[in-house]
Amino acid sequence: MPTNVTLDTQNALAGLRKWQLERDDSNTIYPHRVYRDKEGKIYSSVTHILNQTAPKEQKDALERWLSRPNSPAERDLAAQRGTYAHGHAEYILKTTAKLARQTANKRGVWTTGGDCLERAPSKITAWAMQKAIKNAPKVNFSASGYARGLRTFIEANVTAIHAVEFSIHYTPNAIHNGKNPIHGFAGTCDCMVDIQGEGPFIVDWKTSQNKRTEEMYESYKDQLGAYSLGLTRLTDIQPKGAVVVCARRSGEPDVKFLNDIQLKQHQQNYLERFSQYLSNLSLPE
Repeated sequence: MPTNVTLDTQNALAGLRKWQLERDDSNTIYPHRVYRDKEGKIYSSVTHILNQTAPKEQKDALERWLSRPNSPAERDLAAQRGTYAHGHAEYILKTTAKLARQTANKRGVWTTGGDCLERAPSKITAWAMQKAIKNAPKVNFSASGYARGLRTFIEANVTAIHAVEFSIHYTPNAIHNGKNPIHGFAGTCDCMVDIQGEGPFIVDWKTSQNKRTEEMYESYKDQLGAYSLGLTRLTDIQPKGAVVVCARRSGEPDVKFLNDIQLKQHQQNYLERFSQYLSNLSLPE
């Protein structure tokens, strides 16, 4: 029988499936897209803050790439490939979770861990995943290799699925003093799953035609630090770690694991970047 604490945790996590903030693209006051909650607090996106606080050499490299004549078309193509690959991973995870939930409910075989998260048996999840993969819609040829990379990781590693595409927002009280125009940050994490029977881990999918630098991976890890801060604030769930999975056009994806101690360090890194972002933010008078 689930306890009240378990139900509270599961309900809080389920609440993150829907975006809870209002999006503002007007740019009338803020020079970028922002989000508002019901109390009127303003949030910048997690990725916008990362871009604004990237190392100078990384920004310079991006500017050089953007100045190339064919860069807009390449950027659009890369974004489309990423959308296709993400959609494929999302379909597999959501379909697996649905099938596993139906079967576990029918058999009455849910288990609840000390983290108050419910889990279907791993064998049921593995069976459901094979059905999901078999019936997954065909991916556009341009993104098929990237989608295959994400699918390969999921099939080989994921043993329980807790959330797919969940949203977070977070106000760092120690940083925001009432004078800053931006109160916090908000974003959407790709999923939270168990890996090889351990978890939960939060995961971010990436796709890249070229090999990513270690500096870029550090930013991706900071991004997961931001997501974990919001997740814990909103649900009390403490992730056991995090994973960045970067799919390539062919071959195995590049995978970066973070344990709980490393994840806490990247939480702090992100808070420092948010503070830097606020210090550099300039708004119209």
